[in-house]
Amino acid sequence: MKYTLLVLLIFSINFTLSAQYDSIYPNQDKYKQIIDSINNSFTYQNGSIQLVSANANILVPEGYKFLDSEQSEYVLSDLWDNPPQEVLGMLFPNKANPLDADLSFAVEITYSEEGYIEDEEAKNIDYSDLLEEMMKDTENENPSRKEAGYPAIHLIGWASSPFYDMENKKLHWAKELKFENYESNTLNYSIRILGRKGYLNLNAIGDIDILPEFQKDASKIISSVQFNPGNQYQEFNPEIDKVAAYGIGGLIAGSALPKVGFFAKILKFWKLILIGGVGFIAAFKKKLFLEQED
Repeated sequence: MKYTLLVLLIFSINFTLSAQYDSIYPNQDKYKQIIDSINNSFTYQNGSIQLVSANANILVPEGYKFLDSEQSEYVLSDLWDNPPQEVLGMLFPNKANPLDADLSFAVEITYSEEGYIEDEEAKNIDYSDLLEEMMKDTENENPSRKEAGYPAIHLIGWASSPFYDMENKKLHWAKELKFENYESNTLNYSIRILGRKGYLNLNAIGDIDILPEFQKDASKIISSVQFNPGNQYQEFNPEIDKVAAYGIGGLIAGSALPKVGFFAKILKFWKLILIGGVGFIAAFKKKLFLEQED
């Protein structure tokens, strides 16, 4: 998926190649008008918002605005060209919009109802050992990625070591990734809020340089999302509720998401960025023009 922040990468490439735009599509004013029109079409929300399908809520943190499920799906699938997916919404910094050239990050919010995650193991996890296992798994999967036409991925290390808040049942960590043939390393900042029947996923992706910017706001983003009464972690009922097949370590390592993992979603688009270059920019522009004319 271009996933939350891959649009950043598109437009950072687009605007560094601005000198080549005129030879691709001469009507830059019209292109800008279309971009502005799309950006201005969104209706953002603030305050307390119910995430109905997850039986949860978000109190939009100061400095951010919330885009609802329907509009977020449009951004992710139609504008950012991701496979269709169920998303609860997205958080954007107040001054940023989905097609802004200087968008540094946004946060995608989804829900996974895969059962109650037992957390007794959390205090005994050696995150250095876990990282080594994840790095080996990532390298072992690279031949199949390349065979499928995708670039290799290298897990460089923790950009922020995993931390589990036992009291509030909230987990967060960040990975630094290196994509083959891409100059800048990538940040994948992951937040998980545990509930009675599953967990909320908050994910931000961008160049590794955004880490200090995101960390400044990480605590208020983490605290902004809660499960509603009736779906909270402490309300787990072993008589009727399902227990997940993995614990905290598995959640971090990624075994919790075998079908909709992060890498599977973004690589198809990433390849277009790496290989398509200017041609992709032209195609993206053409798509916007055709949609407007329709």
